[in-house]
Amino acid sequence: MSISKTRQLLVDVARQLFAKNGLENTTMNDIAQASGKGRRTLYTYFKSKEDIYYAVIETELERLSDKLDEVASRKISPQEKVIELIYTHLSMIRETVVRNGNLRAEFFRNIWMVEKVRRHFDDAEVELFRKVFAEGKEDGEFDIDNVELVADITHYCIKGLEVPYIYGRLARGMTEEATKPQVAKFVYGALGKKIKV
Repeated sequence: MSISKTRQLLVDVARQLFAKNGLENTTMNDIAQASGKGRRTLYTYFKSKEDIYYAVIETELERLSDKLDEVASRKISPQEKVIELIYTHLSMIRETVVRNGNLRAEFFRNIWMVEKVRRHFDDAEVELFRKVFAEGKEDGEFDIDNVELVADITHYCIKGLEVPYIYGRLARGMTEEATKPQVAKFVYGALGKKIKV
């Protein structure tokens, strides 16, 4: 088995154990045993349980990043991309948290640990929004003076919605399709969307 496949196996097994038992109740021995690898192999890739936890979070963020890149590359208007990026971000974060069971509680307790690992993802997401806003500005779709500032604000607004969205406190009882027109109206108003006549 190649180095990258072995490392990925260890991360996948650790994620499943963290999800089932929680971070505190999972040991390095548990991970080594469940993966069918020895402790020496595990320690070749990871110095500690925290290192493997960071790797689990990074892997989950890579999944989210790949999905956002997929949305950004679609042949749709900048306005549509912005809305799709927002909904993709929120739904993927919720899916990740729900999918990871007990890790979900760790996510909220260890928010600073997650933030540390998440910095690279956040930078990449802001850059993605910059590109979409620049495209919309160039096409005359958005009336934005400072694309970088608007991308930063957008990113932090979405990030602030994560916890309420995960817990279902945002637009209770409404479907995504029902909320999209109002979200679009709000976002386009903030972006100074130019009305085409």
